[in-house]
Amino acid sequence: MVAVTGQDRLAQDFVEFAVRSGVLRFGEFKTKAGRLSPYFFNAGLFDDGEKLGRLAQFYAQRILGSGIEFDMLFGPAYKGIPLAAAVAIELARLGRNVPYAYNRKEAKDHGEGGSLVGAPVQGRVLIVDDVMSAGTAARESIALIEAAGARPHAVAIALDRQEKATENGQDVPWSAVQYVRDKLQLQVCAIAKLDDLLQYLATRGSELGAHHAKVLAYRERYGAG
Repeated sequence: MVAVTGQDRLAQDFVEFAVRSGVLRFGEFKTKAGRLSPYFFNAGLFDDGEKLGRLAQFYAQRILGSGIEFDMLFGPAYKGIPLAAAVAIELARLGRNVPYAYNRKEAKDHGEGGSLVGAPVQGRVLIVDDVMSAGTAARESIALIEAAGARPHAVAIALDRQEKATENGQDVPWSAVQYVRDKLQLQVCAIAKLDDLLQYLATRGSELGAHHAKVLAYRERYGAG
């Protein structure tokens, strides 16, 4: 059995939680890039109070452990909205009370109006999302945050797929996370990475361990980061 270090324990616990919750599944799934992936992560299936609360605990622990400085949270519509709210609640429970905001897909022309909802967007903003596929959502969030006069500072995600992004239908040698770090100059912290999933599968019995070879082959073919 592979030993798991203290630094990896949070990631291993998260992967196990995601598998047990049916959020992380194995088989054959077509990605947005048209690749056939042997695994699929659907954060939308953290779909009850208990699972969302546990997910928020993982985010909060990773964020606080990362040392990233931030003044508020921002949740990109739509999946980022409940994530930012849940993480704000958990951070407050841990003694780190920060405001949060999110955006609408379509701006309102009545009431308070605009596309931003929640606390005023200001200071160093930490964007909370589920995964990064191409960095598109991050770019959209950055534009909204900068337009509000705030500073997009970092991104927290659940899973870093560590695979090559695509541009104009072609593979590029960097991942979406690497693009956000290197090109957009934002810090990124992920609860777990594909490498953590591989380590998890390597320590399982035959039922889950059988997926290790397929996931490893996928990593070798499309991996980045």
